[in-house]
Amino acid sequence: MQAFLIRMHKKGLFILLLTVCVLTGCGEYQKLLKSRNPEEKYQAALQYFNQQQYVKAQTLLDDVSAYYKGTERSEDVLAYLARCYMGQKSYESATDYYQAYIRNYPKGRYATEAYFQIGHCQFLESPDARLDQEVTRNAIEAFQLFVELYPESPYAAQAYEEMSQLYDKLALKELKSAELYYNLGTYLGNNYLSCEIVCKNALKSYPSNKYQEDFSWLILQAKYQQTINSIDEKKLERARETQDEYYNFVTEFPDSKHRKEAEKMIVQIRKITRE
Repeated sequence: MQAFLIRMHKKGLFILLLTVCVLTGCGEYQKLLKSRNPEEKYQAALQYFNQQQYVKAQTLLDDVSAYYKGTERSEDVLAYLARCYMGQKSYESATDYYQAYIRNYPKGRYATEAYFQIGHCQFLESPDARLDQEVTRNAIEAFQLFVELYPESPYAAQAYEEMSQLYDKLALKELKSAELYYNLGTYLGNNYLSCEIVCKNALKSYPSNKYQEDFSWLILQAKYQQTINSIDEKKLERARETQDEYYNFVTEFPDSKHRKEAEKMIVQIRKITRE
């Protein structure tokens, strides 16, 4: 019983000390908010930022931003405000502040960071491939500008990697569109041809995307279906095109998981071409 009381006493003291610390901290922060000393607020904001208390840091920096406007410190305030929003994972706001920094200080001390983070923020905001990809395209444009301006930057490798992921996302969106056309088949027209066109355009637009085999397989399937469903006058020509596409596919992807199915296709195609 005595041991239990001692534990409870210690626990009570801990809670009391924690409460005092919290109230003291809150009290200091409230005093800072009421302070008319911008330098005091600015220095406290940096301390809060280093402690990863980004909301408090941002609030204090917002308070002093007008005071320092037009001064050398304004550059630091803008940069730290952008970083505060990054810390809060408010990437749209961070983008706005980094863009504001570039407009005001295109060659400033934080310019390399700002150009990179504009792309990185939009990379983090890029939506699912099934949704509108305007943000994805904006991110790519931002990264392209960044690597053009700062090809030797330590951020360059990350920029190229994230740009590659963004291109893959755009390619995936096209792949989903092509699959939809393929699944529609001959409903209200030749959707196999539309599937083929989408795939070929995607391969031209995104030549290094990770879905190249999927696009090539869809093209071969679409050509095969157009041959099978073709009128007699066009069947031989389409069969030869499908045969050419088959050879392209197995040459480029000899170990494809679709190889056996492709072999079955070519057997049927050769019955038409008689080769």
